Amino acid sequence: MPSRRNITFVTGTRAEFGLMTPVLRAIQSDKHLNLQIVATGMHLDRAHGRTIEQIKKDSWNIAATVPWKPAGSNKTLLARNTGLASAAFASVYEELKSDVVLIVGDRVEAFAAASAAHLSGRILGHVHGGDRALGQVDDALRHSISKLAHIHFAATQDSADRLLKMGEDRWRIKLVGSPGIDGIVNEALPFKHLSPITGITRRGRYALVVLHPTQADESLEDQRASMLLKLCVASGFEEVVCVHPNNDPGAGGIIRAIAEFKKHSPVPVRMALSYTREMYLGLLRDAAILVGNSSSGIIEAASFGTPVLDIGDRQKGRLRGENVTSVPFRESAIRTALKRIWNAGMPKRYRRHNLYGRGRTANAIARHLADIQFTQRWVKKLIAY
Repeated sequence: MPSRRNITFVTGTRAEFGLMTPVLRAIQSDKHLNLQIVATGMHLDRAHGRTIEQIKKDSWNIAATVPWKPAGSNKTLLARNTGLASAAFASVYEELKSDVVLIVGDRVEAFAAASAAHLSGRILGHVHGGDRALGQVDDALRHSISKLAHIHFAATQDSADRLLKMGEDRWRIKLVGSPGIDGIVNEALPFKHLSPITGITRRGRYALVVLHPTQADESLEDQRASMLLKLCVASGFEEVVCVHPNNDPGAGGIIRAIAEFKKHSPVPVRMALSYTREMYLGLLRDAAILVGNSSSGIIEAASFGTPVLDIGDRQKGRLRGENVTSVPFRESAIRTALKRIWNAGMPKRYRRHNLYGRGRTANAIARHLADIQFTQRWVKKLIAY
């Protein structure tokens, strides 16, 4: 093994970068590893806050960028852009002399990065493989990445078992938990610092809305978001804090709905293009409820005991704790669940118990990346059955 192994981490969204931050720190701290960050996707998009600037502000070095053109609801254009990005990733890996390419999750940027890594002969490490989440095309992309990956960092035993059923070798699968819960209780910004920045006046009285599109139809997404915001206010929540949706097709409808609702809302509505990881965790900790369809409601929220109303099918299939209530995107079901959680002004809280690990994931991933001898046995894949 060379004195320092080049670990190239590919990131496309602020949320995913925040989830992986503990892992990146652990890689940086290992004398046998050299961290290289490659930014793409929403990080480069001004419409979504150009979050690459925040990453740099937080003193992370960006080794390279890969352009990613927004495709809107045009799926043909999305497929073409994915191919262009994959070609660019291959060139970046060659320039950086990447030994291991590390990616997380199921987004199309991760798929482009994974295909380039596998075909160019790099070791591919995949975090959160084996999970289930319907999304738009995400579940198929996640499992496609798993079949390309050479080492799997599984978040739960269920996910590890699912990888085995997919024909992955048992020795490739490392059950490490989710990096998203490493140190988040201490990392979350204290309310005394959070309040002046966000304008929130009281903890435990606001609804945190994190809604991502599941359809390319912007009109439908507009209607759904508008209904959800109205129901949050009607249920009694005293403020609404909205997180900008991701750049999946249909996001424009959600953005318009929030902007329009904000003009006439009887309660304060706050929205930012992007929150830092520390700010978002503080918002999640102090919210009366997280409403929407974000994976942070399934994974991170349990560490704070925050109630979550998971709406629709985007997270369908994910393992979830007792703090999560799942309902279809139907007005009556949403209204009933919101009123139950608001509980006439005494919002329910849950015990802090997380199914996604014990907060020791980052060091485990870094240790495997540093210690494993990636011989040809790792490179050549054969389905296990």
